[in-house]
Amino acid sequence: MEVREYLNILHIAERLKDTPRHCTTSRGRTESVAEHSWRISLMALLLRNEFHDADIDKVVDMCLIHDLGECFTGDIPTFLKTDSQRETEDSLLREWGGLMPKELSEYLSALYDEMEAQKTVESKIYKALDKLEALIQHNESPLDTWSENEFELNKTYAFDTVAFSEWLTELRKAILEDTMNKINAEVENG
Repeated sequence: MEVREYLNILHIAERLKDTPRHCTTSRGRTESVAEHSWRISLMALLLRNEFHDADIDKVVDMCLIHDLGECFTGDIPTFLKTDSQRETEDSLLREWGGLMPKELSEYLSALYDEMEAQKTVESKIYKALDKLEALIQHNESPLDTWSENEFELNKTYAFDTVAFSEWLTELRKAILEDTMNKINAEVENG
């Protein structure tokens, strides 16, 4: 890869640092897409010894690239994103990927295809972590930053996505416990 190609890729990806997400941090600051991608990548790395049958390096790669399409479209919360918006994001991402060096473009395209198909353990782990990180972030953010639908959504979201893994199911249950404690503490403190 030429150094200019490398820098151009990084300049586009830098947009995610300034692309706000729906969630806020524990201090109430709107988080960026880059921060979300970083943390799910860390979450994957930390699971290296929990999933011996998975290529965790591949999961980390999936986590790092999963929201690159938002460089072009911005972040739209999953419960608001339409099929048309998904198609636009995917199209722009694939167009950009096609401008990259062939070997890299093919690798990223294969990862996106695998992530979309949701048939491999790696793609399932990535998808679960993507959803779980959002729930964890909500639990860390001030309750007054939650949208009205999140009070119920945070109780049910992602259980189906983690069902393939006993460990991730236990993690989801612990996150739900934190959610309920947060909501109940707010009610008690009124």
